[in-house]
Amino acid sequence: MLIKFTLQNYKTFRDKVELSMIAANHDKLYEESNVCLCTEKNLRLLRSVAVYGANASGKSKLMEALQFMRIFILASSRESQKGDSIPVVPFMLSTLTSDKPSEFEIIFMHKNEMYRYGFEVTTEKVVSEWLFHRPKTKEVEIFYRENQSFELHSNFSVGKKLVDDKMIRDNALLLSVAAQFNDTIAGKVFEWTFGFRVITALETIGFKGYSAMSISNPKMKDRILQMLHKADISIKDLELRELELDDNKLTTIKDPLLKNFLFTQKKYVKSLGRVIATHDVYDADNNVVGSTAFDLEEDESSGTNQFFDLTGPIIDVIENGWVLAVDELDSKLHPKLVEKIVEIFNSKELNPKNAQLIFNTHDTNLLRADIFRRDQVWFVEKDRFGAASLYSLADFKSKVRKGEHFEKNYIRGKYGAIPVLNDLSILYKTIPAED
Repeated sequence: MLIKFTLQNYKTFRDKVELSMIAANHDKLYEESNVCLCTEKNLRLLRSVAVYGANASGKSKLMEALQFMRIFILASSRESQKGDSIPVVPFMLSTLTSDKPSEFEIIFMHKNEMYRYGFEVTTEKVVSEWLFHRPKTKEVEIFYRENQSFELHSNFSVGKKLVDDKMIRDNALLLSVAAQFNDTIAGKVFEWTFGFRVITALETIGFKGYSAMSISNPKMKDRILQMLHKADISIKDLELRELELDDNKLTTIKDPLLKNFLFTQKKYVKSLGRVIATHDVYDADNNVVGSTAFDLEEDESSGTNQFFDLTGPIIDVIENGWVLAVDELDSKLHPKLVEKIVEIFNSKELNPKNAQLIFNTHDTNLLRADIFRRDQVWFVEKDRFGAASLYSLADFKSKVRKGEHFEKNYIRGKYGAIPVLNDLSILYKTIPAED
């Protein structure tokens, strides 16, 4: 489970911000459903959080930061060569940060043990990197890196050999290389990172293929059909007509790290062929007399396609106890359907392995005390200098009462993170004709 994600100097985030999944001590609402108790580390972790904010406030950039960190960990050792640029973007609206490194850190639980891993990078190199492991009560440093200088724990024997043999490029992560060479601790971090699924608004191709490929598995197909039926989508059956991955589609991806990663992971996304959806055909008396086949992508609605693309990742993380981060979860989906997705994660019965959901949204229908605790609601707000901040509704403490009407007060601007709109009547004013 994710405990904390820290970010600094990346795109719209100039200053250090922290997304915490630790449940607030002063809020005991929905303790049995929305909170998971990790008795081994005496932690109470949230099963889901929702992030709100105005357009262009930085919500999507937060998801892109999670995506960058994930892909860089998984791919930096394999998908770049010495001298290749690292596709990281610092905060560009200040002369103090534009040439400084971007920083990322995650703290997480994996198989009842805690890890803290992070790095600082520029477009040219890895400036620093660190890994700490807490198997019981004491945190132990596994390694710390400053440019190409390394301090290694004695248990990190694979890493020591890689460093001694000068196998670590200045634009690659030591963790990624060590995991590639089967180091045990690095492999555990790598395994958890692979299970951290991120769906951004720009890059959905991998998950579309994953959901499509999943229907080749009878068990997964049945689960996906059940989810479609629960969503009131009248598809009776699904068939996958596999095609080899169209490399032309991958060339449309902007992120070079993600593009290279998908090229090498074609077994996960090769099923970008056609998904055929079967519907019943009725006679004049509304009796089923046959069936007809629809091409999912061409004949079904954009909302049906959006929900189908989400089914594979949702089932995957629920069954494995992983983390799912979704940019604009409410895009093309009905508010009641989004609410049901949140209910799945906030359910001890439906989510027994404590999978987590992180998403951003404009759907204020979810801003209700009967759905979320205060510590599950987060806001992104940008200042007049273009720098975004991240804070929780729980940070207001005494200003937000239990059972308060979150949606109404958010729209009124009580919590901030809403657009400041000017008079748009200028749009209706007559534009003088040119001479």
